[in-house]
Amino acid sequence: MGSMLWGCVTDFFTYETTKSVVVKSWSVGIINRIVQLLIIAYFVGWVFFYEKAYQVSDTGIESSVMTKVKGFGYHNNRVMDVADYVFPSQGTSVFCIMTKLIITEHQNCLLCVPGVITGVCIKGSNGTKGRCEIEGWCPAENDQIHVDPMLDVKNFTIFIKNSIRFPLFDVTRGNFPSTMTSSQIRNCTYHPELNPFCPIFRVGDVLNYTGQSIEDLSAKGGEIGINIQWKCNLDLSIEKCVPEYAFTRLDAPFAKNAVSKGYNFRFAKYFMTENGTEFRTLHKAFAIRFDVMVTGTAGKFNTIPTLINLVAAFTSIGLGTVLCDYILLNFLKGAEQYKAKKFEEVSDAQITASAAQSPGSQLSLKEGIKSSYDSGALSLANSDQPL
Repeated sequence: MGSMLWGCVTDFFTYETTKSVVVKSWSVGIINRIVQLLIIAYFVGWVFFYEKAYQVSDTGIESSVMTKVKGFGYHNNRVMDVADYVFPSQGTSVFCIMTKLIITEHQNCLLCVPGVITGVCIKGSNGTKGRCEIEGWCPAENDQIHVDPMLDVKNFTIFIKNSIRFPLFDVTRGNFPSTMTSSQIRNCTYHPELNPFCPIFRVGDVLNYTGQSIEDLSAKGGEIGINIQWKCNLDLSIEKCVPEYAFTRLDAPFAKNAVSKGYNFRFAKYFMTENGTEFRTLHKAFAIRFDVMVTGTAGKFNTIPTLINLVAAFTSIGLGTVLCDYILLNFLKGAEQYKAKKFEEVSDAQITASAAQSPGSQLSLKEGIKSSYDSGALSLANSDQPL
């Protein structure tokens, strides 16, 4: 028991140092250089060039969005303009363009279905079931009637004004050039290739970019996302910090559902007769909802992340040594010989004995080992190269 305890203590207080062994093997050398080249290519191509790891990034973008819709449409024998079909009217980043309207006129608060149970119930006669009074807006809405949607919505235009700021670098930008004149804005329409900086978007084009049918969206409604993406490399000219637009249908997972398809909402307009009786007109509106979302990141050269990633790159090159050691010690011929030369145990007793035999000299290695020209290194030759 005492010897085991003493062995554990001596094993704990041991020191390991690196021993350099030069292995002259074509196969191991080629694998080592290939692994090193792959690691260098990864850091140069992906980490530094693509991910720009030498930069400090700011993702806390501050953004403001203002919108304005223009256009005239014809729906249910009525001419409709912006005041009729845009909700809300303030021009925020989330707005709806109404495409179909089902109107229930002259609703009065009376006893009818559906509504709130008043608590007054009448028993049935001759064993029949009784009924309870329900107070609601009468006549009840019939939303199953056929109404043609307003297909003129495809010709409406959306003006988007977006200003952003990266607080870390105190950089502010807008989504269209400051040199653009009012006449240029009035006469331009966004196109991803021909006119990518025009802030005016035709609704029909936006729906085409998302691959959606104007007829289906006008009839049932839907949700469309307009994503303004800012990716700015501030090491270059500030004029190259420009937005990119992406379009998608946000409610796509529910587009083919049997229930809860599209987008609709209700609102009412209230009136009062001369005798003080209140009535209302109920509107069920089917609309295309637009969400303007802004995302962005900006990067600029900084010494600290550059040094950190350079150290990581140089350290990772050593992974080639780990792989080659594993191959060398487990798969190549003469693996046992390699293990014997790579791992050598030296005790205090051996050092004392060697010093007694040759005072002032260093611990000598076994004869027959060919030394390399590198100081403190051993040179081993593989079977594919003579020693």
